[in-house]
Amino acid sequence: MTIVRAGDWLSDIEAFRGEWQGQSTGSQLSLIADRLDQPGGGPRLHCHPYAEVFVVLAGTGLFTVEDRAILAGKGEIVVVPAGVAHKFTNPGPAPFAKISIHEAGSFSTEWLE
Repeated sequence: MTIVRAGDWLSDIEAFRGEWQGQSTGSQLSLIADRLDQPGGGPRLHCHPYAEVFVVLAGTGLFTVEDRAILAGKGEIVVVPAGVAHKFTNPGPAPFAKISIHEAGSFSTEWLE
């Protein structure tokens, strides 16, 4: 068993932002906790060689998965299969917070735009 303390992976504990790559503990999962306070924020189109699972903690996220736009709100889960192009943004007006679960012990991202 391993316990990873908040201060060891969250770069901003109050805003719940940070990254953890599980390979350091032998895990085949990695996490990103993020909060997008302003509308329009988010990463460019990208893909991973593994699935990514998003858990929406607050607000609403606009996910683009290939050519499909999906709005997901608090408590909803979006699963993006391996190799599928995706991005997300905060459509506003409230902050959008989520955890991304990567099915890999370390991050691997191909940027498409």
